[in-house]
Amino acid sequence: MKRILLFCLTLFFICSTAFGADEIKVGSINDLTGATSDVGKDAALGIRECVTYVNDSGGINGKKIKLILQDYGYRIPEAHTLYKRYKDQDKISLLLQWGTGDTEALSPTVNKDKMVTISDSLSGHLCDPKKTPYNFIYSTDYSTNARAALTAWYEEVWKKSDKWKQARESGQKPKLVCFYMFAAPYASAPIKAIKDQAALLGIEVAKDQDVSLTALDAKSQVLGAKGENATIVWHGNTTMSVATAVKDAYALKLDADHIVNNWGFDHNLVRMTGKAGEGVIGAAACAFLGDNVPYMDKVIEYTKKVNPGVPFEKRDIRTVQAWVKVSLACAGLQKADKAGKLDGPSIKAALESLKDWYPFDKENALGRPPTTITDTDHRPSPVSTLYTIKDEKITLFTKINMKEKFPDKWQSWLGW
Repeated sequence: MKRILLFCLTLFFICSTAFGADEIKVGSINDLTGATSDVGKDAALGIRECVTYVNDSGGINGKKIKLILQDYGYRIPEAHTLYKRYKDQDKISLLLQWGTGDTEALSPTVNKDKMVTISDSLSGHLCDPKKTPYNFIYSTDYSTNARAALTAWYEEVWKKSDKWKQARESGQKPKLVCFYMFAAPYASAPIKAIKDQAALLGIEVAKDQDVSLTALDAKSQVLGAKGENATIVWHGNTTMSVATAVKDAYALKLDADHIVNNWGFDHNLVRMTGKAGEGVIGAAACAFLGDNVPYMDKVIEYTKKVNPGVPFEKRDIRTVQAWVKVSLACAGLQKADKAGKLDGPSIKAALESLKDWYPFDKENALGRPPTTITDTDHRPSPVSTLYTIKDEKITLFTKINMKEKFPDKWQSWLGW
């Protein structure tokens, strides 16, 4: 399986086809071998598949996309090197990025260069155009999702439980413990926001637990949370280490519920945790692969057409996220190209003009709520879609519009 996957990645990502003069070059920085490659490989495959679909469907106003995609191993210096090559040698029109660390580190540079960047990092720090005017994200940001997940748990789980009644009688408050890799910008990005939300809801915050993105054992962290009498645990890592922590919590009988950031919640989490994952709540950027939503048929068709050597059962929501990301890039490229100026400021203005937009202009396509981006707020949506694991299956838990729920707070949260 690993050899087949690496062969496909090499074949499609190192080799690129020359399309001639009528082409638009897009650079993509991806993690195929680093600490987040457990989710990064699938996302990278999805980018190639979606670009192939776009080109098969006429490209950008008749112009083909030339995708230049390279692995950076989740190393920030390598991302800087790739970006410089993409800009100076390849003359790209738009950059697709991956991680929070590299996206935030490159932000001053791309903003100085006026290079529109759409990242898989959904960090809220990238959403204030006063600070990061050329950075865009394609889904609800991490901080909004973290606030929403904690709010949903508090209202729909905690306040309906016997524990809540007992806590009220004893005067105790629920306790939040955050599990994440302290040194990883992605994992730590929404921590300030979720702790602020905890204070807003009357939830105590206990000591954070440092869990590596590649952790295969989290027993000491679970015991730490147990010693704090944790009621709810926030997981900010990617799937593999989240699964490790959830399984260890189950084995050590940690009497707490679990909420998870979107990169740690998928069908692989269900498979890896089994019964231990029952009741886990997680955010999702879009529909899961195979869900009955518009355009899913195209996603499935092109997974098989472009990467037939990769077993379909090994694919997950990361493929669908890649399609949402590429479709947003195409929306900006198409509008700018139609206006006759395919440069950074024009692509930026095109994206900032999107109102109630859906991927491929199809309502509810790929399970996304409508996207609206303005020149004062790059948060694509205030709607967080939350799922839960029930009977070892992922099911919809709830949707929360955080702007409507907290209208007096929403604007002040921009850039967190």
